[in-house]
Amino acid sequence: MEDFNELPEEKKESNFDLKAEIYKYLNYWRWILIGFLIGGALAFLYNRYSIPKFKTQASLLIVDDDENGAMSALPSGGGAILSLDNEGLDSQIEKLKSKQLVSSVIDELDLNIQYFIEGNVITVEAYKTSPILIQFISPDSIVNKKNFEFYVTPTSDTNFRLEEQNKGYSSEHKIGEIIEFEDIQFTILPRSGNEEGVFKKSSTVNIRVLPLRYVADIMLANLSIMPKGKAKDMLELGIVNESSTKSEDFLNRLMARFNEEGIEDKQEVAQNTTAFIQERLEMITTELDSVEVGIADFKRQNEIMNIEAGAAQYQTKFSEVEQQIFELETQLELLNSVEELLKRSGLYDLLPEVGISDVQITGLINSYNTLVLERNQYLKGSTPDNPVVKAITEQLDSLRENLFENIASTRSSINIRLNELNQRGNIAQRKFSNFPGLEKGMRNIERQQQIKEQLYLFLLQRREEAAISYAATASVARVVDAAYTINEPVDPAPWLILIGGFLIGLVIPILIIFIKNVLDTKVHHKGDLTPLTDMVPFIGETPRIKNEESDVIFLNDRSPLAESFRILRTNLAYLIQKKQRNIGHVIFVTSTIKGEGKTFISYNLSRTLASTQKKVLLIGADIRNPKLHRYTSSTIGTKEKGLSDYLYNYEVNHHDIISNTADDNIKVDIILSGPIPPNPAELLMNDRMEELINLAKSEYDYVIVDTAPTMIVTDTLLISQLADYTLYVTRADYTEKSLLQFSRDLKKQGKLKGLAVILNDVDHSKFSYGAQYGYS
Repeated sequence: MEDFNELPEEKKESNFDLKAEIYKYLNYWRWILIGFLIGGALAFLYNRYSIPKFKTQASLLIVDDDENGAMSALPSGGGAILSLDNEGLDSQIEKLKSKQLVSSVIDELDLNIQYFIEGNVITVEAYKTSPILIQFISPDSIVNKKNFEFYVTPTSDTNFRLEEQNKGYSSEHKIGEIIEFEDIQFTILPRSGNEEGVFKKSSTVNIRVLPLRYVADIMLANLSIMPKGKAKDMLELGIVNESSTKSEDFLNRLMARFNEEGIEDKQEVAQNTTAFIQERLEMITTELDSVEVGIADFKRQNEIMNIEAGAAQYQTKFSEVEQQIFELETQLELLNSVEELLKRSGLYDLLPEVGISDVQITGLINSYNTLVLERNQYLKGSTPDNPVVKAITEQLDSLRENLFENIASTRSSINIRLNELNQRGNIAQRKFSNFPGLEKGMRNIERQQQIKEQLYLFLLQRREEAAISYAATASVARVVDAAYTINEPVDPAPWLILIGGFLIGLVIPILIIFIKNVLDTKVHHKGDLTPLTDMVPFIGETPRIKNEESDVIFLNDRSPLAESFRILRTNLAYLIQKKQRNIGHVIFVTSTIKGEGKTFISYNLSRTLASTQKKVLLIGADIRNPKLHRYTSSTIGTKEKGLSDYLYNYEVNHHDIISNTADDNIKVDIILSGPIPPNPAELLMNDRMEELINLAKSEYDYVIVDTAPTMIVTDTLLISQLADYTLYVTRADYTEKSLLQFSRDLKKQGKLKGLAVILNDVDHSKFSYGAQYGYS
């Protein structure tokens, strides 16, 4: 039982009730359960009819040039001819993911031509299993730029219907017939590829021809390449696709094509080197023949048969100088050859490595060849206007200028050294002035012969090395693990989607209920009155009345309505038990706005009090909008005067306006509102209303006054001080929560005496007691 003593105006403790909040949602448990089941069912159907995607992986080992056994077996090690700078795994990854390489693989495997078989629910790609094939007659350069979609439906063993929806094309054709569509030509064949074959029994096949670049972009988006483990030369390739067979073919061919292009790059260097050496050999052969002829002529003219004995002593003294001069002149000749080639060859051609001893020039030649190869690689998939190609071209121009400068600088150094050696030779020659001048002339000729012979043998050796390197070019990469597909799909994740579906199905109805509760501004149950009941006592609630139920209580009534008013009567008795009992109690019944049920409460409360053998007077004081006559018009009789007559006409006695009723043996005296006056506020302000209340208090145990709403008009507030108690009626699903502040303000301002709250028209599911526990 509630404490009906005066309550404090404010409560400092929190009014949040977790259990009540939970029950707000549990009231909709059926909808929550339905949403939970629907979410799970949709997730199950998604898993059931979604095409799974699988991940295909492969491993690739990048081979270092130093590991090439055939190259290292050559006399010079082979590295000077075919070795490229180590670009690292990042460069290899970029090559593998280049659009040019991926596009070439897609074009080779015809992956831009896709076949689909439509099922009852989903459409599945028929990679290598399509019963129908399309064979293009037009060149690939035209087909690879097209984007269209055909539907092929066999109508017999040899005929089919071809449809293209975007262009509105539909026509009958035969197997092997050449079909022209826009600017391309093609034929439709059975899977066997034989024009004399038959379709057998086949459903409609959807053929999609996509642009090569578009398919390459999709493949690149799904392709992942990264270093494998801690190894610095191992790559792991992965791709996610619905067709595992397509993914395996793509990865295997991508690795093979990458290796083929690497080998082609290396062999291109060997081919250019071989051509250069062959050209130099032809030139050296001519020069060597000329020198040998000169020696023969010299001996013949001077009648010299053998000068070895005379030259022995000279050779012993000057061997060191001669050896150095020989090496320097050899290098000078090679420099001249390279410079001559650099001047007369086309821009950005590969330069040969012929064994120049200067490390800086050799490094520049290697760097120049590397950039030329890189530039040629980019030009396969782009134009010279590409920013990357332009940057490489600028680097090549800079290297070319550096080569000329280094050759000139090296030649100058060699010439200075030769001058020094010649000076030393002249000094020695003066010491041997007695040696015949003939010996010197012969030595010069023989020196030229030796230089040409050494250069000739050197070039022969290099030519053989280049030929061997070309024939035994090693792979740039080795396949460690061929493409294989993981059995478990990566998308969709069945359990994750199923759990997510159940959760979404659970959250959505809860979220809807939450939004509904947030947007709901009505009072629904006793808990919604907390902002008011924390300072005003709550004395009862009445249930909602169904259409087939009566809204009036009867004697010995056991309905939930009657029980609720008995509880209200009991709570009211506790409220007034400390008051004087020798006079009647005046109880005003009011509300904030119209339609909240104050007349309904007033009438049934008066009948409930009268059923305990108390004398009760019910006054209809809402003279602006009287409603009490709806309950009493059939029982009052012919009396027509009411409260407004009494207030206006001083000749009217209070007994003249009281009607005695005894519906169902419940005696209640009633004063109706009477005719609606033009000045109700002025009538209520005169002394007649107070006089009537005082007379009624002396004759009745309870005086129930049905008053006007407090927010709409001032009538109730004008006579509120005449009441002992004021019952403030609110209505479930009707009264706005914001209106509760108005009644709080009236309480704080003391405008209503003995204020208590009643909640009317409560749904049975939200009832606090009584019918909720089965006592009805």
